[in-house]
Amino acid sequence: MAKKMSKQAKRRLTILTPVLLLALAYLLFTIGTNVVEIYNNQKELKEEKSKLKSLKGQNEELKTEINKLQDKDYIARYARENYLYTKDGEYVIKVDTKEEKKKKQKFTMDDKYVIYGGYSLGALIILILIIKHHKKKKRKKA
Repeated sequence: MAKKMSKQAKRRLTILTPVLLLALAYLLFTIGTNVVEIYNNQKELKEEKSKLKSLKGQNEELKTEINKLQDKDYIARYARENYLYTKDGEYVIKVDTKEEKKKKQKFTMDDKYVIYGGYSLGALIILILIIKHHKKKKRKKA
């Protein structure tokens, strides 16, 4: 047989249960937000480390470029290649490289348009299926 609870025990339970539930909810919420914050910080740290690595690589490239720019022959060749300067009697003929052709031909689409198109296509398919199902029901009734 079950023991009967005293009024005092019932009162304690009715008061302590919501308090403990609120404390537990607050604790779980706090832990959850801290876990999310830690995850975001780790993700940001990885991104910053990769940025640092690429910047160090760029720094090395720029240092070598500085050293090359000390040479007058390199400067002259660089100006002819990049700025279409010529010596006396030279002609410049510009030929598109494969990379430039690819850039011109490459069709880029914004992500949001792809998503909107996917949603529209999905809605259209669902609408067609609903119409077909509705027609089948009409045929069965007739």
